[in-house]
Amino acid sequence: MLQIKCPWCGLRDETEYKYGGQAHVAYPEDPAALSDEEWAQYLFFRDNPKGPFAERWVHSGGCRKWFNAVRDTRTYEVLAVYTNNDPRPEISPEITATGVAAGGQ
Repeated sequence: MLQIKCPWCGLRDETEYKYGGQAHVAYPEDPAALSDEEWAQYLFFRDNPKGPFAERWVHSGGCRKWFNAVRDTRTYEVLAVYTNNDPRPEISPEITATGVAAGGQ
């Protein structure tokens, strides 16, 4: 079972959370000016990397707050969690097997 650390509530089981898609996707400045192809690109096309990936999550079974997490898509390991106001943390090779870096999770 996946364990995710809410920035406000602490470590909880994945059943308390809902996935919200890729993090850091900027909303278009003028959506009405986009072509159908550009709008479809914004709505439906997302990165699908093998490795660390920034995602949005909501703690629906707890504080109901949104936050971001960097999760390794190969292992499902959550490498870092951070609030929406914080920048995405740098994920370096020093990440340990438990997913905790210096000053990390």
